[in-house]
Amino acid sequence: MVAKGPIYMCVWEHLLLLSPSLFLGAPMAFFMAILGVVALVLCFCSALLKWNEVRYRRQGLPSGTMGWPVFGETTEFLKQGPHFMRNKRGRYGSFFKSHILGCPTIVSMDPELNRYILMNEAKGLVPGYPQSMLDILGKRNIAAVHGSTHKYMRGALLSIISPTLIRDQLLPKIDEFMKIHLSHWDNKVINIQDKTKEMAFLSSLKQIAGMESSSISQPFMTEFFKLVLGTLSLPIDLPGTNYRRGLQARKSIINILSQLLEERKASQNAHVDMLGCLMNRDGNRYKLSDEEIIDLIITIMYSGYETVSTTSMMAVKYLHDHPKVLEEIRKEHFAIRERKKQEDPIDCNDLKSMRFTRAVIFETSRLATIVNGVLRKTTHDMELNGYLIPKGWRIYVYTREINYDQFLYHDPLTFNPWRWLGNSLESQSHFLIFGGGTRQCPGKELGIAEISTFLHYFVTRYRWEEVGGDKLMKFPRVEAPNGLHIRVSSYTN
Repeated sequence: MVAKGPIYMCVWEHLLLLSPSLFLGAPMAFFMAILGVVALVLCFCSALLKWNEVRYRRQGLPSGTMGWPVFGETTEFLKQGPHFMRNKRGRYGSFFKSHILGCPTIVSMDPELNRYILMNEAKGLVPGYPQSMLDILGKRNIAAVHGSTHKYMRGALLSIISPTLIRDQLLPKIDEFMKIHLSHWDNKVINIQDKTKEMAFLSSLKQIAGMESSSISQPFMTEFFKLVLGTLSLPIDLPGTNYRRGLQARKSIINILSQLLEERKASQNAHVDMLGCLMNRDGNRYKLSDEEIIDLIITIMYSGYETVSTTSMMAVKYLHDHPKVLEEIRKEHFAIRERKKQEDPIDCNDLKSMRFTRAVIFETSRLATIVNGVLRKTTHDMELNGYLIPKGWRIYVYTREINYDQFLYHDPLTFNPWRWLGNSLESQSHFLIFGGGTRQCPGKELGIAEISTFLHYFVTRYRWEEVGGDKLMKFPRVEAPNGLHIRVSSYTN
């Protein structure tokens, strides 16, 4: 028994020495075949990458890399986000080439150059949004058109969100909605991300469709959320993709709005809301077709939804994490309530007095970076920053890093709303939180009014604490994948 192990070992060694191929030949051949395939794939991939670099190696272009054919460096960009951009800037400077979101792209991270690009749309630069966004938001949406068409559509939009209309029609609707939306939250655990999404959507819909908003809100909201996801996807029109769902959602929304338009035409009743203003051909100098009205409504809903909901959610998060800021904003809003009766709504004078609240909104937008940048497209070969950019290339005006520039913002990673008080930061050339040039967000003041009114009723009615464990992502969009849960209780002064 003692010698059995060594005897068997010797037998195995002898057999292996006599005929190793008997036991190892097949596995070794298979292993070598796998190695050969891997080497072949690596060579092919290397050749493919090199071919793609040579394909875009034109004289006059800035430095950079282009990644894979078709996909480019989109995967790395979406996965790594800010790290991808910082690594590129460290290697190639603040003006470099890449291939992201399906297009050859020049990325600009220079504050002054970014402002120049945004201010000079007429000089060979037009909106360059991804194809998925253009397809789903509509060819006539204000973000897609340019030149005289953009000027006309922007005029139509500004006519329904003018300061006078905000004061007389929109703010009363916002106030009435917020009072109801924020009722009965005490002694509950809520997902503030879901609540602010609902708030942004339903508030906009009430301003657009007035009384009819309640009857169409549920089917509209279901389709709208699919539409939003579709605009953020690659334009791959296959069953089950977010892009296909987004296109289908657009069709459903068009049907809902078309039916509403027909009902209003048949009723002959006057409606005091955005849709009523757009349909009033006698009192409105901007005469839009039904298709243009529908695209404009979708654009209003889309642009306001993301910024208002996310800024509101992140403001709640930052106020929770910074008690002194919360104390200051409460002080401002309770001072407003002391001047009013309990049932009195927020008015424009109250909004003007919310200086610290406005600072909180700006600081939240800056630190959370709700919008990372904007895209432009060249209409012809053009010189920019000493380089020759080919026709049809995208220019990604990447503004995210400007928000964390220590030369522009002292201690940039600290949440400090006081930085916005009394030092004219809002008027500085690097202030691009709301875009710039002729494309500056036309709904800026309306959005601020919505967020300010939300915060007014939230901080004066409630105190809250985070339940904990919820993760926040800040790229490519700011969101809490599993929600942001807070325990809410009634606030007593």
